Amino acid sequence: MSRLNGTDHADRAYDIVLFGATGFVGALTAEYLAAHAPEGLRWAIAGRSPEKLERLRERLADIPGTATAPSAPGVLHADVSDPASLRELAHHARVVATTVGPYITYGEELVAACADAGTDYVDLTGEPEFVDLMYVRHDARARETGARLVHACGFDSVPHDLGAYFTVRQLPEGVPLRVDGYVRTHAMFSGGTFASALTQFSRGRHILAAARDRRRHEPRLVGRRASTPASAPRFAKEVGAWALPLPTIDPQVVQRSARALERYGPDFRYRHYAAVERLPIAVGGVAAAGAVFAAAQLPPARRWLSDRFKPGDGPSAALRAKSSFSVRFVGEGGGRRVFTEVAGGDPGYDETAKMLAEAALSLAFDELPETAGQVTTAVAMGDALTERLRGAGITFRVAATL
Repeated sequence: MSRLNGTDHADRAYDIVLFGATGFVGALTAEYLAAHAPEGLRWAIAGRSPEKLERLRERLADIPGTATAPSAPGVLHADVSDPASLRELAHHARVVATTVGPYITYGEELVAACADAGTDYVDLTGEPEFVDLMYVRHDARARETGARLVHACGFDSVPHDLGAYFTVRQLPEGVPLRVDGYVRTHAMFSGGTFASALTQFSRGRHILAAARDRRRHEPRLVGRRASTPASAPRFAKEVGAWALPLPTIDPQVVQRSARALERYGPDFRYRHYAAVERLPIAVGGVAAAGAVFAAAQLPPARRWLSDRFKPGDGPSAALRAKSSFSVRFVGEGGGRRVFTEVAGGDPGYDETAKMLAEAALSLAFDELPETAGQVTTAVAMGDALTERLRGAGITFRVAATL
């Protein structure tokens, strides 16, 4: 594996350490790793409860293929309230994957530990404030040590980031490009996602301040342009649905990939929508989002909402099996128009666990471009992670080219 600091840390005890392994998505990620561990994988599960970790380890042993030593995980104790334990965890691993959120509350010490130790890091955050703060505070140190800090490695934002990247690769090079993404989901959202959304809704001023601070630290893009302009709701004939702008982290991630990679052309624009087929549902969705936003401004209402959907809880396997997502992209440039799609199963749990696990495996084992610091999935792992996810059952396809 190529690393900017000249080492792949092969002397460390574990290739991958999964932190937060006993939570709902953490356990799904552990199960995925156990079932799909490549031969010789050295990995460990980590968290604050030794008892829960041992019970999980015993449960993983019942998954076919995990009873043998190469794929059986080790157990490490680590706690977000104990920075020393996080530093020790980072020094044990080549790659750390964490499911412990909300990240703005619990995430920074582990990012700092990985940046300092030169350890690759992946998480599931969809919190723009956290990502911006981590860039300002830890990108420079990660570049010094060679650590790759890759946020948003679940449904936020892998299908959208890699889907836009996949779409761009179907279009001509060296010309202005326009890509629109339309998201459809048929699934329950996760308690962790809801908790993160509530936190973001209540921290508007902090989010704006973090974004401004990041812009002061980021190098200016010279000779090229990458934008994610605001847009109004509209009926999108190209997908036959009402398009509602999605105020998620995904467009920001796509824009950062476009800023870093010249393949996105001299002038790249991305817009991000929820695709809703019926107007009454679209109107109801906007109203519901507005009501949650308003409630999040009031501490009592925010606490009440938090109690309804707790992080760490999730639906049954039978319900998850009925869930799905698709993201359709429309790309244009150089006189060509292309329609692509990224699609899979349950987005909030099963596929998110798969994406996180495969991102960690990609950083640990794939031949990747030389990068360091805070980078996106497209920049750090692009083609390699796309092919991994295809092999794991997530669809990347070209639907039509005009």
